[in-house]
Amino acid sequence: MFRTALRNVLAHKARLLMTVLAVMLGVAFVAGTLVFTDTLGNAFRKQSAKGYEKIAVEITAHTGRGDTEGLPDSVVQRIEALDQVDRAVGRVDGFAGVADRKGKLIGNGWANSGGNFAPGKDGKDPSYEFTQGEGPTSPGQIALDKDTANKGEYKIGDTVRVATSGPVKEYTLAGVFTTDLGAVNAGGSLVLFETSVAQRQYLSPGQFSTVTVTPQGNASDDAVLAAVKPLLPKDTDAETGTQLADDEADMIKREMSGMSSMLLAFAGIALFVGIFLIANTFTMLVAQRTRELALMRAVGASRRQVKRSVILEAGLVGVLASAVGFALGLGIAVGLRSLVGSFGAKIPNGPLIISPTAVLSALIVGVVVTVLAAWLPARRAAKIPPVAAMSSVHSVASAKSLLIRNIIGSVLTAAGLAAIVAGAGASDGTSGRYMIAGGAFSALIGVIVLIPQLSRPMIAAVRPLLVRAFGVSGKLASQNAVRNPRRTGATASALAIGLTLVTGLTVIGVTVGQAIDKATTDNIRADYLVTMSSGTSLDTSAVTALAGAKGVEAYSRGQRAHFEIKGSHENVSGVDGKGFEGVFNVDTISGSLKTLPEGQLVIQESVAKEKGWKAGDRLPVVFERNDKETTKTLTVGAVVEDNEMFSSYVVDQKVLAPFEEKPDITEVWVKMAGGETDANEQALVDSLGNNPAMTVMDKQDIRNMFGGIINTMLNIMYGLLAMALIIAVLGVVNTLAMSVFERQQEIGMLRAIGLDKRRVKRMIRLEAVVISVFGAVIGVALGSFLGWAIGETFRDSIPGYALVIPWGRIGIFLLLAGVVGVLASLWPARSAAKLNMLTAIKTE
Repeated sequence: MFRTALRNVLAHKARLLMTVLAVMLGVAFVAGTLVFTDTLGNAFRKQSAKGYEKIAVEITAHTGRGDTEGLPDSVVQRIEALDQVDRAVGRVDGFAGVADRKGKLIGNGWANSGGNFAPGKDGKDPSYEFTQGEGPTSPGQIALDKDTANKGEYKIGDTVRVATSGPVKEYTLAGVFTTDLGAVNAGGSLVLFETSVAQRQYLSPGQFSTVTVTPQGNASDDAVLAAVKPLLPKDTDAETGTQLADDEADMIKREMSGMSSMLLAFAGIALFVGIFLIANTFTMLVAQRTRELALMRAVGASRRQVKRSVILEAGLVGVLASAVGFALGLGIAVGLRSLVGSFGAKIPNGPLIISPTAVLSALIVGVVVTVLAAWLPARRAAKIPPVAAMSSVHSVASAKSLLIRNIIGSVLTAAGLAAIVAGAGASDGTSGRYMIAGGAFSALIGVIVLIPQLSRPMIAAVRPLLVRAFGVSGKLASQNAVRNPRRTGATASALAIGLTLVTGLTVIGVTVGQAIDKATTDNIRADYLVTMSSGTSLDTSAVTALAGAKGVEAYSRGQRAHFEIKGSHENVSGVDGKGFEGVFNVDTISGSLKTLPEGQLVIQESVAKEKGWKAGDRLPVVFERNDKETTKTLTVGAVVEDNEMFSSYVVDQKVLAPFEEKPDITEVWVKMAGGETDANEQALVDSLGNNPAMTVMDKQDIRNMFGGIINTMLNIMYGLLAMALIIAVLGVVNTLAMSVFERQQEIGMLRAIGLDKRRVKRMIRLEAVVISVFGAVIGVALGSFLGWAIGETFRDSIPGYALVIPWGRIGIFLLLAGVVGVLASLWPARSAAKLNMLTAIKTE
């Protein structure tokens, strides 16, 4: 039976090609993902270990919001004096952005950092290897990492503009160095300042945020840690270098797990779609080999042997596809590595890691999926009676043979739709989404089971249009499309699955995007928003500079803070009270916003209703600074409608000033006389000293910032789901090719009675379009329903949420489905038109 299976595989190479391609694509994605994540994880683990190999202990002070000033130099000196310690180095770090010669920021804003050069007695800092010049030794000097210096075309002695959270300053480039710092490898930059300069910018004189300790002689990390701990002030953490390396490796692994899971999920979708192609292929192969299989039964082969031979064929196809897919997966892994690099991130050098798990996973996935998909066709093959050897007529699925299938499909679909509706109406959004996920799976399977039955009435409905538009070709195409409902259903199912996911994601994305865009437009009066490119806090000097810019009518900072009110810790927005109404559209429910500059509290309506507060109430509020608590009574000056642009509690920044050593200002909103103009934007840029680290956004930029991530995610999803649609195309090609092979005699007869080559091609093309659009309509309908249901689960968390059906995009999806049908039919249609008339008539 093995020889028989191998012979059949070799005999039907062309017919099995599409199956091999489908399995190969899914396996390639699985293998590529596993190899890429293993390679990336191994490279970063080695880099982490290398970065901490000379560090016995690292001490971190919890700086920020005035909790502690940091580790004083006196503590660093006491640590360095320990017998177990060779050297203790104090470090300070924060944001620093480098401008190129055109004034643009070099590198990714969030990964641009600054630190201090900490030379030892030999004048060298062991953390950095200088390729040119030396480290900064005076306040007016800096050093740059090699990549940043190259990007900015800077050389030793050049003047470099550097931006931190405050004004831009100019420094002289003293040296260029290399580093394994993760931020630089992620496409950022690193600026080294003289230690006192870094302390003034990021902390305070004589203070360090971290201290790295190297051991004396053979002292173990644990021994150094035990000696260091008694010297540490509170609000500090100390960990060994080994722990830090392991923690960093685990963090990298966790960060990569999300991407890995997403890629594997889409590989699973591709394989799921591929199941229908594989099942369809083997079903048609079995039908075409009815006489051959019956003869095998007649000469003594048992049902089990026939079934085993078909499954063995599937296994051979699975092994071949898995092997080729794994090789392709290695190429995908290399491509992903290059793709990450093209975005500016540097992946540490290292070999491609091909683990046994990746190899076995790819092989098992490919073979198991193929064998499972071929199991039902194998069962049908085993049921072929020996007497069928006398006839090669292929039995078409009848209404009776579809009865049980239709009942099962109806039950699954009804149960799934009921679960989706129940999930959409659930009070808890999370549990509702789980119900929808289960219901969607059940409904999708049910619809797929029902598709053969649905194909007849739906295709019959469009038959008159096809006949009117294309005559005999249209009539024959519509009849051929429903001749074998199971085959049509399996082919259309692949497109239905892909478009269900695409349409569902599109409905959610467009609806949420429009809600966010509407909220942004309705709630903002400001013309411009100013932020740091790094996502870090703005210095108060930036607010002062913007306030004095030419043409500014109103401005207000967005300052993050927190307080305790009635025993509950809450976030509060600090604003410039006088300009608050000028930059935001705020509807007042009670009280007056005129009280905001007077130091009174503004709360949003939902909080007021929940707590039972109203304008005029006096509330005790607890502020904290340096572990000291201060209670201050604030009067509720106004209750306003809920607004996503600021916190539920709002106060003038003057109220927060005594309790915030360094305000956490995330943004500044600005309203200009004359609105958005190039001159107004330039006035703001000039007021900030043409700071490359600060971003000035107009209203369109603001909308893109809030809603852009939705479009980005949609584009990523479209790209990944394209693979599932490619497999669906292969399914249409496969179905038509085998259909042409089965109908050679019929096509020959049609040619003989006057159907020319052009109309034969048109018939095959229309058949493909009908099947493709049929599957697309099913997918679009189910996807739109799922998009509505999922949207209902987070309707309350998005102000102004209203379902939007993107008819334009849905029309494009249906049009693309038709194009898919035309493209998929090119080869089968050409093959049908080239059939020799007399030879085709004689074919059995």
